[in-house]
Amino acid sequence: MAPRKRGGCGCWAAVARGLPGACFRPAAAKAADGDGGGAAKASHVHDAETRYLNASNRELGDNFQTKHDGENGVDASIEKKTPHKLLQFTFQELKSATINFRPDSILGEGGFGYVFKGWIEPNSTSPAKPGTGVTVAVKSLKQDALQGHREWVAEIDFLGQLHHKHLVKLIGYCIEDDQRLLVYEFMARGSLENHLFRRALPLPWPNRMKIALGAAKGLAFLHGGPKPVIYRDFKTSNILLDAEYNAKLSDFGLAKAGPQGDKTHVSTRVVGTYGYAAPEYVMTGHLTSKSDVYSFGVVLLEMLTGRRSMDKKRPTGEQNLVAWARPYLNDRRRLYQLVDPRLGLNYSVKGVQKVAQICHYCLSRDSKSRPSMDEVVKQLTPLQDLNDMASASPRPRSTQRGKVHR
Repeated sequence: MAPRKRGGCGCWAAVARGLPGACFRPAAAKAADGDGGGAAKASHVHDAETRYLNASNRELGDNFQTKHDGENGVDASIEKKTPHKLLQFTFQELKSATINFRPDSILGEGGFGYVFKGWIEPNSTSPAKPGTGVTVAVKSLKQDALQGHREWVAEIDFLGQLHHKHLVKLIGYCIEDDQRLLVYEFMARGSLENHLFRRALPLPWPNRMKIALGAAKGLAFLHGGPKPVIYRDFKTSNILLDAEYNAKLSDFGLAKAGPQGDKTHVSTRVVGTYGYAAPEYVMTGHLTSKSDVYSFGVVLLEMLTGRRSMDKKRPTGEQNLVAWARPYLNDRRRLYQLVDPRLGLNYSVKGVQKVAQICHYCLSRDSKSRPSMDEVVKQLTPLQDLNDMASASPRPRSTQRGKVHR
């Protein structure tokens, strides 16, 4: 598909040729990268209730050791396909679809731009009247977000060719002069992060299990292809939910082609979100699918406990969720002290036991001891229909939470 109007960046030309790594970068950006691309400062994220397509803490903090592989764009090792099924929008079409990017249509803000709610005609780039046609989420890229340019291209590169019911659907894009926008399907219930940490009512246990299984299937799909993909930014804010609480992974800006052949890992700069990154990846820059498995374990633990992976407001010793929870995961007597207190006794006893076991293995310090995501899917599947609620069982009642800070 030929672009209606070519901008000066050359990003589209790179995508069309299947060479996203050729995306032009200004001299200032190259200078900032030094000898291979220094870790950027963690991006500030707007604290809005309705945010869901965000890019919080995209680069790990300066206290993390960084490794650079000279990547000056996204991976060129994946077989490229021209995103012929994607719609190409004009800037004016998206401006009209979002009601001139009106502030009250903002869904959220990430480090590289805003996300707006919009409406388009079905199977068309034409804008529709609010409340009609197809509801979409339009993600804009700030013009000064240099790091965001390559992530914008990566998003098209991966979501333009990866299609699965547990990956958010990329509908199209806009590249016009210095404007860069992406158009996604709208996810009616927002992010898992909002439901776990920002809503007055607790997310019910069955919904948590459904979301966990869907997200696990999304990761298993990425890892299991002939040319595996490592997601690299698995966290609650990147898990979006449709009206039926089906989970879909979003934001593929940090995705990376996985090792192939006799290679055991991919060496790359350390990016992601503090609290979710696997320890061996942070220390060495060696990336494998087991890095995603660790991140999944952190998110599953957040779903079990109702606590954030990192929370500086907690007492000393409880700020790092994994470090605090690890001793409880293999202790049947104290296990129920981990359960999100907002659930009361409305959770499955066997479900909690199994989830704790899955967390334990996913969070293993030895990456080789972690299960594959296919194995995680198999373990989570039987938990969807358990009816042994704690409210009907005396077992969890004998465990008091009085000594655990909440």
